[in-house]
Amino acid sequence: MGVVLVAIVVDDVALIAQARADILLTVIMLNQTDLTPGSFILTGIPGLEDRHLWISLPFCTMYVVAVVGNCGLLYLIRYEDSLHKSMYYFLAMLSLTDLVMCTTTTPKALCIFWFHLKEISFDGCLVQMFFIYTFTGMESGVLMLMALDRYTAICHPLRYPTILTNPVIAKAGLATFLRGVLLVFPLTFIIKRLPYCRGNIIHHTYCDHMAVAKLSCGNIKINVIYGLMVALLIGGFDILCITVSYTMILWAVVSLSSAEARGKAFSTCTAHICAIVFSYSPAFFCFFSHRFGGHTIPPSCHIIVANIYLLLPPTMNPIIYGVKTKQIRDCVIRTLLGSKDTKSHSI
Repeated sequence: MGVVLVAIVVDDVALIAQARADILLTVIMLNQTDLTPGSFILTGIPGLEDRHLWISLPFCTMYVVAVVGNCGLLYLIRYEDSLHKSMYYFLAMLSLTDLVMCTTTTPKALCIFWFHLKEISFDGCLVQMFFIYTFTGMESGVLMLMALDRYTAICHPLRYPTILTNPVIAKAGLATFLRGVLLVFPLTFIIKRLPYCRGNIIHHTYCDHMAVAKLSCGNIKINVIYGLMVALLIGGFDILCITVSYTMILWAVVSLSSAEARGKAFSTCTAHICAIVFSYSPAFFCFFSHRFGGHTIPPSCHIIVANIYLLLPPTMNPIIYGVKTKQIRDCVIRTLLGSKDTKSHSI
């Protein structure tokens, strides 16, 4: 009899414990909104708060150059008939991408540096994150498309006008944009579903994916894995295509018999190669330093390079193409001189 009573008591205790666990789980689920902060606080660059004003000066200068330069390129490509070619249509895509990419982060960073406006809403943080990663992915994709454009122009010059028609260019640009949207949207959805119980202070100038995820008390392993997968699917694939394209270009150029023809072929790729270097160098530093740098690189350095990664390409691309591309230089001169004869010049 005593054994039966003990068994009953044990069963009752187990049932009570299970009921308490179910109630606790229900309370957590019902109060999930309590674990989602209404806003985050962006601190800027930790350790350099007293130098924020000085740091803002190059940031502001680069942003102004980026906006003016890319808007100028878009104006030239829109109104100059001599620039209505596939290479310049891809350049217009790159300029639009650069404008969105730097405008998503730099104005907020300047507000932090100048006015100490550090608060950003939770939804606003997710929107900023979505635009950052979508358009950095599109930047990489457009650079890949430009490499394919140069490959077609140099290796298949006779078929070039029939391969890269306007509909093909538009579809390629749309596919690149949709790729970024489809891959990045799940990332923001995963971030939104996490419970946050480690405060709302982000030590950054913008809503970086992992900086936000580390504030969660949930399991962020899927964030790490999916973020790495997106980086490989976008960056890894694009770099592979760029490498293959320029390998084929190099092989074709070296086989040319005329030194003048080789020089002309190389010159058409110079601006694009410079754009690739300025785009991928900070990206590689951010990627490898976070994984292999450990604590040897201070957080302020990570954050500064992360901002440069989003600001340097938009600043340098108009300068590079303006200096290295004769057709754009000629169009700038004609525009400044007020010349109306835009149809008499051709590539």
